[in-house]
Order: sequence, then structure tokens, then C-alpha cells
Amino acid sequence: MWDNMISKVKKTIYKHEKKVDCEESSFWGVVHKVLDDRWSKSNTHLHCLAHSLNPRCSTKEWQSRHPNLTPPQSDVEISRMTKICLKRLFPNDDTRREVNVELARFFGCLDDFADEDSLRDRWEMDPIKWWLVHGFATPHSKYFSEVTCVSSSSCCKRNWSTYAFIHSTRRN
Repeated sequence: MWDNMISKVKKTIYKHEKKVDCEESSFWGVVHKVLDDRWSKSNTHLHCLAHSLNPRCSTKEWQSRHPNLTPPQSDVEISRMTKICLKRLFPNDDTRREVNVELARFFGCLDDFADEDSLRDRWEMDPIKWWLVHGFATPHSKYFSEVTCVSSSSCCKRNWSTYAFIHSTRRN
């Protein structure tokens, strides 16, 4: 995700400045530093887990509004960091396996997560409320709703919306 975003931004800047890839761009240097600082600040294991647990990010509505973005459960970097976070939160192998099964059901919209209300509410409800209402079938859902607070908080939303804005078709 990060490399893809950086290359798109760099390509746009170089195209606008009419420069080739091997030339130096002072503007690109400044933009790259800002993006790198911001990314490093919010790209933590917990943020990746929180973003993965946001039910909105796995809906058709979200994908149609953000066609250039990969859903978190399909993004390799976010998935890797999510796994690292889960290992820290659930050091017991058996418990972590249970959590992984619950997450697979959530990501795949399986079992209780395939319910019509559950699917519709993924887009319409606040993520924390969604987990409280539809996460009853997952014993570890209390952790999921708490972690989802991180992705619902203003600083994380701002970072993800900045990322979405950079790649929006309206802007480009």
C-alpha cells in the first residue's frame, strides 16, 4: 500500500513538473518527508488491526467510493502487521487460533456475519456499535470493538482520509 501510494504521488508530481524519474525535485523531497512522517506516525500494528476491524472497509459502498484502495483484509502490509498485533494481544496459540477463526468469519462474511442486517449495517452503523450489535457470535468481540475505536478516532480517520484524497479520482 505504502509503496504504491508513494509511486503514484511521485509520478503525479514529476508529471506536473515535467521531469523524468532520474531528475531531482525539491518539491517531491518536501512532499515525501511529510508523507513519510505522517505514515510512520500512524502506521502501527494496532492501527492496522483497527483498520482491518472496521466493518465499513469491507463493503461494496466503501470499495466503490475508494476504487484505488485495497480493502484492509486484502492488503499484504496491513495483514502482516495485523498478525503481529494479534500475536502480541493473544500470546496463547489456542486463543489466537480462535481469534483467527473469528476474524476469518468476519472478513469472509460467513455464518452470523452473513446475515442481511449485519451486511447492510457494516456501512450504515458506527463501527463500535456494529461490533456491539453483530459481534455477539464472537467471544473476543469485546476486544474488536475496543480496537475499532482506534480507527474511528479522529487522528486515524484524518490519516486514512488524507491517503484516500491523494488517490481520489476527483483530485487526480
